Amino acid sequence: MKELPMQPVLLEKLYENQLAIAAAVEELTLWVEVRWEAEDIAENVRSALETLDRNADFINRTINELRKDRTDL
Repeated sequence: MKELPMQPVLLEKLYENQLAIAAAVEELTLWVEVRWEAEDIAENVRSALETLDRNADFINRTINELRKDRTDL
């Protein structure tokens, strides 16, 4: 069995952290929106979360390419 380099593993863990943080922020956003009727704040947060989502897609594709490149050796 080939040993994979640590870079793809590290990136995968960072990606998982990004997803977890985004989920937590979304939950807090929903709570703030309901509790204080702060739709403008919630919309700003959701806009930032969209950036996280776009970047997460790229990060995930890159991780998959790095893993594929290493297993093709």
